[in-house]
Amino acid sequence: MWIVATCTYHADRETGRSCTRCGRPACSDCLRDAPVGSHCRDCIREGARSIRRPTFRRTLVRTPVTAALIAVNLAVFLAVEAQRAPTPGRLDLLGRLALFGPAVAEGEWYRLVTSGFLHFGLMHIGFNMLALYRLGGLFESTFGRLPYLGLFTASLLAGSFGAILLSPDAITGGASGAVFGIIAAVAVVQRRNGVAVLQSDVGGLLVINLLLTFLFPGISIGGHLGGLLGGAAVAAATPHPPLSSTGVMSSLGVASAISVAAVVGAVLRAGM
Repeated sequence: MWIVATCTYHADRETGRSCTRCGRPACSDCLRDAPVGSHCRDCIREGARSIRRPTFRRTLVRTPVTAALIAVNLAVFLAVEAQRAPTPGRLDLLGRLALFGPAVAEGEWYRLVTSGFLHFGLMHIGFNMLALYRLGGLFESTFGRLPYLGLFTASLLAGSFGAILLSPDAITGGASGAVFGIIAAVAVVQRRNGVAVLQSDVGGLLVINLLLTFLFPGISIGGHLGGLLGGAAVAAATPHPPLSSTGVMSSLGVASAISVAAVVGAVLRAGM
């Protein structure tokens, strides 16, 4: 026997949808599309009361994980740029941290993580940090710090696995795998809440980036697709309401499983 929830505001209306923010069931008339999912009447009113003029500083203060990730990426970028001339006989910082299959096979597993904080030029880091600021901060504020950190980690490692799987001998780096994972996670949440993803800004961003991935040379197809699949898997396994203890533990559990599988897969592939 199936039990169908009824709308919180209309007891006579059955519904299969719920508010992304609070998890209460609501019908289509009582839900409004939000950047991530859909919000009910009460959450919309609560959000409207707390709205203040957004600023870069205030946004990062409210999303400390996103702020920390952006800071680390910028710090690594500046350190790499400052060490353009390597010491004779030694690799420069980029060479020591970038993803490279033979080095991973020799035991330098840390490259699976450090490569996600390397960037090749201002345009590369600029686009990734903008996406991380906008979508990463959005996911963090909606689903919480721990699920967001789990999503970022799983997407980054899945991207590293994808890069080694398709191009084990290439030298790669960048937060694009993690960014693709975040975009995919937001798209999955939107789809689950009845939003037409391809008609949303997130859907358009996803399509454009996938086209760029395949049309332009020098882009890690495996890294982008690996991160995409990793992020989508984490979001798909996160139940409603996402901020409940069950939701958080489920999200972290799946993220941990994907991270371990990605590391094992990348090491095995690199050693082939």
